[in-house]
Amino acid sequence: MALRSMITRLRTPVEVLDAEQLVTFFADLGLTALDALPLRVPVRFGGEISAIRLVPRAAAPSLEITVSDGRGSAVAVFLGRATVPGMTSGRRLELEGVALRDGRRVLVYNPWYRFLSH
Repeated sequence: MALRSMITRLRTPVEVLDAEQLVTFFADLGLTALDALPLRVPVRFGGEISAIRLVPRAAAPSLEITVSDGRGSAVAVFLGRATVPGMTSGRRLELEGVALRDGRRVLVYNPWYRFLSH
């Protein structure tokens, strides 16, 4: 049995293994999964930073941080910020805020956040 599970694991793509690890990590913390994120109510969720984007605006820039938990993704938007200290790709976060849908994306404006250790 152990040999069979090892062979299965070796054949599984790295992306799938990474997603499974993220799902387990954030589920153990009791956070809401991103594919089941309720809209327009305060919610706590977590994710690993997969993309960081600075969006120029007329008045002030905004920083968009895309997080993924292995099941889905959401974008944390920090209005009026060009940088947030410590926000780097691959970093894991716990976030809290009100989620909204904008087309196909789930957005959370100016969420509370806390860095998590792996």
